[in-house]
Formats: sequence, structure tokens, C-alpha cells
Amino acid sequence: MEKTTELASKPATTDEYLATVPVQAKEKLERIRQIVKEVAPEAKEAFSYMMPAFTFHGIFVWYAAFKNHYSLFVPRVLASFKDELTQYETTKSAIRIPMNEPVPVELLSKIVAYAAKVNLEQAQLKPKKKK
Repeated sequence: MEKTTELASKPATTDEYLATVPVQAKEKLERIRQIVKEVAPEAKEAFSYMMPAFTFHGIFVWYAAFKNHYSLFVPRVLASFKDELTQYETTKSAIRIPMNEPVPVELLSKIVAYAAKVNLEQAQLKPKKKK
């Protein structure tokens, strides 16, 4: 009998990840994916920390499904939206939205756009490397 490694069963791309989540969660995550593509069309899809992500001058957003909620991870920017996030459980960098609630499109669009802007501004502040 051939052994399978745990590593072989872990998703390595966004599409592989989405194929592993329940239908209700997949619909929510696909909507988040669409929001990021609409709000930050220059962003590229990535896969980091075993979660779908987007890069724009570095990774600026991750998203994932959990048993009872789905989350959007946007480091460095959530404090700017604390008044708009009172109905959700949050951490320093994550918003936890109950699985039975719809995707808050307008709010997430604002947060994603701001996170992309912050990443661009941070990139512009870094000294340029000499060739």
C-alpha cells in the first residue's frame, strides 16, 4: 500500500482551495475574489499561508472559509474601518463574517481599495534599488 503525504493533499492554488470548501462557503469566497478583481484590477492572485490571496506591491489581502464564518484578512488597515465593522468580530487584521450572512460587498470593496492604496503608497516610499 502506497503512503500519501499530508503535503500532497493540501491545496496549492486558489482554485484547488475553493474546490475543498462547502458550496455555501465557496459562493462567498468567489464573491470576495470578484470584489478584489473589480476594485484592484492590477492585483494578481496568489496563494499564501494556505489561503487565497492577492498581491499588489506585496500581498495585501487574504480570504478563507472556516466552519461557521468566512474571513477577509487585510493587515494594517482595519483600524481605519472600526466604526463600520462593529457588527462583525474582528482581530487586528481579520474580519470574521458569519457564514449565514451575505458578503458585505460595499464595505469589503472600500476596505480592499484602501488596502491596495496603502500597499501602493508603502511601495512608493521604499528606496528604489540601483541596477
